[in-house]
Amino acid sequence: MKRLLLLVTLACTLPAQAASYASRDDVRQFIDDMAERHGMDTLALTGLFRKTPHLPRVIRAIMPPKDPGIRSWRAYRARFVEPRRIIAGHRFMQAHAAKLGEAEARFGVPKEIIAAIIGIETIYGRHTGRYGTFAALTTLAFDYPPRAVLFRRELEELLLLARDEKRSPLDYRGSYAGALGLPQFLPSSLRRYGTDFDGDGHVDLSASVADAIGSVANFLAGHGWEKDSPIAIAVTVGGDNIQALVDEGIAPRRSPREWIAAGTSLARVGAGDTAISGVGDDFPDRPAALIDLVTPNSATEYRVGYGNFFVITRYNRSSFYASAVMDLAAELRESQ
Repeated sequence: MKRLLLLVTLACTLPAQAASYASRDDVRQFIDDMAERHGMDTLALTGLFRKTPHLPRVIRAIMPPKDPGIRSWRAYRARFVEPRRIIAGHRFMQAHAAKLGEAEARFGVPKEIIAAIIGIETIYGRHTGRYGTFAALTTLAFDYPPRAVLFRRELEELLLLARDEKRSPLDYRGSYAGALGLPQFLPSSLRRYGTDFDGDGHVDLSASVADAIGSVANFLAGHGWEKDSPIAIAVTVGGDNIQALVDEGIAPRRSPREWIAAGTSLARVGAGDTAISGVGDDFPDRPAALIDLVTPNSATEYRVGYGNFFVITRYNRSSFYASAVMDLAAELRESQ
């Protein structure tokens, strides 16, 4: 039903799509706003929108699937923690060991976490996207109502980025959602966290692996990464309040000590499934979240997720994503 309503809503915009973006009232209002708040040239912006096409394939790519089905952790994990990425990741870490080590020392983020994120995002630069970023963001900003606010903000950030870098906004290419380079940063993240890690005077997340490495580390550090602190621990869990703990969300709130005091039993996977107290080395006594990784027709897997797990979800707001980053990182660490 939601998809049907979305299709109807999008269909109502088709007459406007046939016309030049520059002739639309909502686009002209955006241009005026950019001129007023950022001093941009209205004629130049109008010219950009006049030559920018609507991209129907971008709308198709971002829309929810017709039949979303049931999310499966095991299926998701198999897409990203697999031989091709592990082999490529091992080579990536060998080839760029110096910069990965430098980033870990400067930002406190483990080098295998940095490498795992770049591997999951683009397989180390193999798939960075071929869409014109300005056209993709324009299409989503003005013809995709469910997320128009987000994409208008990113379109604004792209224009500011292009001005900062003295480039045409039409030069950028990336994913259908406007993500750029090896780490797939949206323009807002690139402007805030992009790091000139090769020292050449500018940030290039497409051509400079060093800049990509430094920028990923800077992003995680900027969102609160704690050096030498836990990420998550795989557990078996029991008790009557498991769902209540899961429903508290992925942001760390209460320590495992508090869960146990409230009647939850925890056992660390790989420790013989022996019940433990929830203190000391088994479970650091700090706020955590109970993460459920659901697979249809299989037992749910659980992790105790700490602050650094939550930080990874700022990159992609999914517990599946953060868990896959962890697992790929573990494979890369073991393969060194």
